[in-house]
Amino acid sequence: MPRRRAVCEPGAVTTAQREDPFLENRRLLFGTAYRMLGSVADAEDVLQDAWLKWAEADRSGVLNPRAYLVRTVTNLSLNKLTSARARRESYVGTWLPEPLLTAPDVAEDAELAESVSLAMLVVLETLSPLERAVFVLREVFGYSNAELAETLGKSEAAVRQLAHRAKAHVQERRPRFETGAAERRAVTERFLAACGSGEASKVMELLAPEVVSWSDGGGVVRAALRPIQGSDRVARWALGVLAKPELRDATAAFCWINGEEGVLFTAPDGSLVGALAVEVLDGVVHTMRCMINPAKLDGLRRSEPFRF
Repeated sequence: MPRRRAVCEPGAVTTAQREDPFLENRRLLFGTAYRMLGSVADAEDVLQDAWLKWAEADRSGVLNPRAYLVRTVTNLSLNKLTSARARRESYVGTWLPEPLLTAPDVAEDAELAESVSLAMLVVLETLSPLERAVFVLREVFGYSNAELAETLGKSEAAVRQLAHRAKAHVQERRPRFETGAAERRAVTERFLAACGSGEASKVMELLAPEVVSWSDGGGVVRAALRPIQGSDRVARWALGVLAKPELRDATAAFCWINGEEGVLFTAPDGSLVGALAVEVLDGVVHTMRCMINPAKLDGLRRSEPFRF
């Protein structure tokens, strides 16, 4: 079934949007759903369903439209997350979040960039659906326990327990790569150049000994089914991937992916064939995430980068 047209495309806010609470808050609503689901397509589906509910709702008793809409999106996301988890259990190979092309100003806000980074979305995937909802609404949007209790239909005591577990879990696994954008760009450029040389030794010089590479092909495009660890194995894998026909002649271009610098690979015919995100520390690559499942690249084909 074809995807429905997104209702969350970025752009200038019109008079009609300011008069409609749903359109006025669409970026907030998409940001909530995307952080909850780690999927651009699923987040757009949630917004479509939320818009239909909003259009049909009796708004005479809605005192706070923004809170009402966030609650609607959160509950729809919880329902979709439950079914999505079942699908991911049978997913072929490594599952990675769907990347999203973001505006450069997202990266200028460190907390905002971290909250939508691929690394953080991977961590959030390990939470239970309710823990994820509590963490996103509390830590990202500043909801109080009372507001969360009302939104989720739970007691404040239950919310406090969920918040404590979620925060402790995320803190334990939160990525701690604080390398500046300029250094990340320089290291990534050197890494791509080393791969282009075809010499494994040059590639290994830019990889941490414990480097881990994750690939998401979804069974549609050939990819490593499990994470690859160690500089020697990752170097050989990288050289093999870049030697494939679909990537050998592709053009690599830097862009902002989920608030961080990343690389898009475009085939000679103009089609997008993959995206690469790296985490850099002390001048070398520590983590690589390669997204090549065509069905999960729609968020990188947007006419305009998304602004949260």
